[in-house]
Amino acid sequence: MHASYSQHISFSVVSFDLHHDSQLNASSEHKSSVNMRELESPRMSAAAVMLTLLTCVLWAGNAVAAKYSVDTIPPITVSGIRFSMAVVVMFIWCRFEKCSLSISREQLPLIIIGGLLLFSQIALFTIGVAESNSSHTSLLINTFIFWVVLSDHYVSRIHRLSASRLIGIGLAAGGAILVILTKPESAGKTPSVDEATMLGDILLMASGFVLAVKILFTKYALNKMETGSFMAWHELVGVVFFFIVAALTEDVNPDQFTTPAVLGLVYQGVLVAGACFAIQAVLLKTYAASQISMFSFLTPVFGIAFTAMFRNDEMSSWLFVSLAMIASGLFFTNRD
Repeated sequence: MHASYSQHISFSVVSFDLHHDSQLNASSEHKSSVNMRELESPRMSAAAVMLTLLTCVLWAGNAVAAKYSVDTIPPITVSGIRFSMAVVVMFIWCRFEKCSLSISREQLPLIIIGGLLLFSQIALFTIGVAESNSSHTSLLINTFIFWVVLSDHYVSRIHRLSASRLIGIGLAAGGAILVILTKPESAGKTPSVDEATMLGDILLMASGFVLAVKILFTKYALNKMETGSFMAWHELVGVVFFFIVAALTEDVNPDQFTTPAVLGLVYQGVLVAGACFAIQAVLLKTYAASQISMFSFLTPVFGIAFTAMFRNDEMSSWLFVSLAMIASGLFFTNRD
């Protein structure tokens, strides 16, 4: 799979997170050099495999960490605090890599639009987490990649749909539908709509769609300005939007910052936005993004495991069918 498909996993979901953004940025800066790297990349060492698995594990825990945070802290405030930490990480990274942070007047609209897309995607995600449960979040946040595959075929026309990708999209779509239809008590029965999580599930799917739009826009923006400059400044704009909206719509008080909520914020801001980004950046200097992204199908598997261990969500057999379908879909989509 091309590097652009691998992108937020950790961005900055995502963050889209930063995990996905780092992979997208590596591919967007110099496509020709990345294509050469795809051909010349060495076989991954045992240490590289372990580091890649570590990013999958850390990213998988993001859904659980986010749920702990929104248990007591309003969701837009959670997003603002999380991305404040991510912005600090980005500016430190830019300083370390000696990236230029200068921007021109012509580039300012790109930064503002990027910030608006970041705000929209993460707001939908965080509110979706608050309205759904950790197990559904762990599965549905991984479906954004299929919107990217479809947009690359029908919109940007960079990558055509292969048989493997079509199989992957079909499996993942079926798995996502099962997630939305699954009630915890429906084990062994025909799945029925879970009204309790329906709104959150729909918002999570919408977040995935907006994320795909953001990826397409980021590809366009990175043809107009340097990677580090765009990433740092558009995330800062997003943080401003988060805190403005939070101040107007949410009531925040110190009692909401419980120990689990704060630990969840630190996990999202330091481990996901910081550690995952740093590991991805190091790995991408040696290995092709397609090699790294091959492990992405493990993320929902780890996510469900963490949900069972830390959140005690009720799970039906249908949810595990959904997990198998979405993980398989990710695997087939990343094969090419």
